[in-house]
Amino acid sequence: MTAHQRAAVAALTALAPVSWGTTYVVTTEFLPPERPLFTALVRALPAGLLLLAVARVLPRGAWWWKAAALGALNIGAFFPLLFLSAYRLPGGLAAVVGSAGPLLVLGLSALLLGRRPALRDVLAGAVAAFGVSMVVLKAAGALDTLGVTAAFTATASMSAGTVLTQKWGRPEGVGPLALTGWQLTAGGLTIAPLAFLLEGAPPTLDAGAAGGYAYLALVNTAIAYCLWFRGIGRLTATQATLLGPLSPLTAAVLGWAVLGESLTALQLLGMALAFGATVAGQLPRRTAPTARLRAGSQPSGSTSGCVNRTGLPRERA
Repeated sequence: MTAHQRAAVAALTALAPVSWGTTYVVTTEFLPPERPLFTALVRALPAGLLLLAVARVLPRGAWWWKAAALGALNIGAFFPLLFLSAYRLPGGLAAVVGSAGPLLVLGLSALLLGRRPALRDVLAGAVAAFGVSMVVLKAAGALDTLGVTAAFTATASMSAGTVLTQKWGRPEGVGPLALTGWQLTAGGLTIAPLAFLLEGAPPTLDAGAAGGYAYLALVNTAIAYCLWFRGIGRLTATQATLLGPLSPLTAAVLGWAVLGESLTALQLLGMALAFGATVAGQLPRRTAPTARLRAGSQPSGSTSGCVNRTGLPRERA
């Protein structure tokens, strides 16, 4: 993949965390309060069933349990914990905890993929987390232990799902649409019994809430996760997760533009740091190609565009 193609893939994948950055405004302005499980269910299951109906492809063989595992990590655990932390934590503390995702992905990539973390990636992840904290973290009283635990567990769950998504790739002939549908459906079915058991009957929805849920299911989930899983298949797990800070940055900008919140000079500096770290994380490494050229080896052109890092045929854009 050329540098231009990589930049295009990264830009398209970045639309996913940008979309997720709108979740806070939609949740606080339109959705009924204190319903994290119901909100997670409505966000996941309708989108998954819609994508399954469009793709018309079901898992086969080992992909039944792989899809269930990915759905549990990326959706079934992540969504409820994310909304629980958003309800219980003050200000942007949940976003600060979530910004540790790139560092968790680096560790899990070393453990599960055998990829030694590069110093540049570690620094980019640390700077991104620091920048996000400058943007969203505000003074608060005693921290809610359950909220912090939920935020960290959600981040760890999504990080593990991101690494495993890249480790397993996609079955031959299966595109990101079907893979996303499998995970959203599996995750939604995981959430459903908990939602009805712990929160009871669904709340009454007005027009604003119905529209908010429709937006979360279609744009914020179905489309965004298709872009995200497509990007994971073409970028490294570290590159993909370093796009994550765009989510809290988008939320901060919307808070200023829509909710009338102010942005200080310190927050603007934090935005610059986090965005710069995100861009730096997308830059390709040049050490491996240089080493090959110095050794006199010729790169193979027969498979580089058709096979991904998992050894599976690469689906063309």
